[in-house]
Amino acid sequence: MKKILVTGCNGQLGRAIQNEYADSVEFILTDVIEGDGIVNLDIMNLEQVLSFVREKQPDVIINCAAATNVDGCETNPDFAYRLNALGPRNLAIASKETGAKLIHVSTDYVFPGNASAPINEFEEPAPISAYGRTKYAGEQMVQQFADRWFIVRTAWLYGDGKNFVKTMLKLAETRDEVSVVCDQLGSPTSAVELARLIHHLEETEQYGIYHGTCEGDTNWADFTEAIFEKKNIKCKVNHVTSEEYKAMNPASADRPHYSILDNYMLRLTTGYTMANWQDALDEYLSNN
Repeated sequence: MKKILVTGCNGQLGRAIQNEYADSVEFILTDVIEGDGIVNLDIMNLEQVLSFVREKQPDVIINCAAATNVDGCETNPDFAYRLNALGPRNLAIASKETGAKLIHVSTDYVFPGNASAPINEFEEPAPISAYGRTKYAGEQMVQQFADRWFIVRTAWLYGDGKNFVKTMLKLAETRDEVSVVCDQLGSPTSAVELARLIHHLEETEQYGIYHGTCEGDTNWADFTEAIFEKKNIKCKVNHVTSEEYKAMNPASADRPHYSILDNYMLRLTTGYTMANWQDALDEYLSNN
């Protein structure tokens, strides 16, 4: 049976990957907190990673571990670089030594967010935040040290765990109105859909960089309205600009204004198509 090592297994994507494969593979599950069948693996420690991967001999390594707190990365960039850059480097070195495929999850934040058309995989990254810079460094490490690798950039991810959809639903329980940014564009992407894409790519030899977001696009305010409409919630959504939001939350890091990714490599290689974001949201809300 195929053995798949999943780092960050307790996160939204890590959980979705486990559900996607179910009992068809042997999982090696790791995270920062040990649990039932979960090993505490510090991917920032090269010797620990090498020892663990040599012992377990996985066929595939899926790296879902990351420092994703955008504001936290600004205040503690050293930690962000260790987890988002050195972590992928260590997994890449181990994957090369053992012959495992490496699937590394990255982000739209590697781009500056000033595009005017969907961004494909051949556009040059130019991150504007510490989170984006550290994630881009992780991509470079994977390419430098691994042999058989996939890099999958996604955006606006939500799934089983703390996420934007749940936050808005929770706010609506106690508020008659919420203020949400309306001038940042992107494609809400369910962890379930991303896990399906990763499963699809993992079974191929089509290595490289891929964009993996749900089809279609929206902004955060309209996304919130769609969530409320689908759940029949009467809560007003006030559309505010990024500048207005920044004034209310001055410690927040800059976010890309334009995060619409074009899944161009998927069309070029396998023809795989992800679900429309509205349909993926329907599926998520019906199961949560």
